[in-house]
Amino acid sequence: MFQPFTLQQHQMFSKTEQQERKQKGEWLSGSFKPENFIPGLVIGFICGLLIDLTKPTRNHLSKKIFSSNKLQHQLSLSSNGDQELKMVLVVRQDLKMRSGKIASQCAHAATGMYSELTQSNRSLLRHWEQCGQPKIVVTCKNQQEMNKLKETAESVGLPTFVVADAGRTQVSAGSKTVLAVGPGPKEIVDSVTGRLALL
Repeated sequence: MFQPFTLQQHQMFSKTEQQERKQKGEWLSGSFKPENFIPGLVIGFICGLLIDLTKPTRNHLSKKIFSSNKLQHQLSLSSNGDQELKMVLVVRQDLKMRSGKIASQCAHAATGMYSELTQSNRSLLRHWEQCGQPKIVVTCKNQQEMNKLKETAESVGLPTFVVADAGRTQVSAGSKTVLAVGPGPKEIVDSVTGRLALL
């Protein structure tokens, strides 16, 4: 049977409840102080941005997986399991970038390709690492030639990555500055980029 609270029990219960609310309130107010909240917000934003940037779009990734599977098949058909791999970085001449800008854009291309391969083809990446990660830098005349090279490379199963500049220094925002072709078997990469002049 239900018995009502006595006045004394009600007051004791009420004090305990008030103390719990006060403790919770102090904890919440301590958590939302600017010295705690703002750094947490900034760190959370940066982590979210980095996670978002590392995820290629679904359609883009499926295309890369198809391309890397085609390359994997070509590698398996090769009689030599120790086939040498290389990457070629194609720099546009018409943008007239200075040497420091070219270096940074080539670094973007190489790291961008590396990042994509960690998602789509780790075995190719490991094989390239075992070869010493060779990279060659060549030039092309303009955007049209770069587009043709990209299409040709993808048609033979080579992975590609194009750097679009942010436009903060020497070139316009969105300019395609460098094309990474490969890593892939030296003979296949050379069939696409072998006629281009070294930088």
